[in-house]
Amino acid sequence: MDFSAYVARRRPTLVRTAVLLGCPSGDAEDVVQTALLKCYRSWRHVSRADGPDAYVHRVLVTTLIDARARRWNGELPADVLPEPSPADDTAWASGIAVRRALGAMSQEHREVLVLRFFADLSERDTAAALGVAPGTVKSRTARALQALAPFVEAPDAY
Repeated sequence: MDFSAYVARRRPTLVRTAVLLGCPSGDAEDVVQTALLKCYRSWRHVSRADGPDAYVHRVLVTTLIDARARRWNGELPADVLPEPSPADDTAWASGIAVRRALGAMSQEHREVLVLRFFADLSERDTAAALGVAPGTVKSRTARALQALAPFVEAPDAY
């Protein structure tokens, strides 16, 4: 698959993945763009990998970690947002609930849940994306689901 086709198909999912990993919505586009630029530079290698999605998600995770390490706080908040507010959209409201639940979790738990269940990576691909063993993915997933259970059972508690 060529790079343009891959980006056209996977970019929206990568942006949502970055948001679910804790990246602010406004920064997610930039983080994904930076990650895709890194992948573009070595696309022949990426496209030949056993799991190109795992490779790209690994680059996304490391790019997000790098972005957090050198965050610039010079931006000023605005009174009016440029996008319309989706106040009546129930999917948006449930998205907020999911982000709150994920935001209350440790970074390791959030990463494994987002990559396994949102990005739909296999255990092996998730392990490759996070740079850990597949057994670690299994145990982190089990612990993360346990940590997530209180939010699912009592969504109004947070």
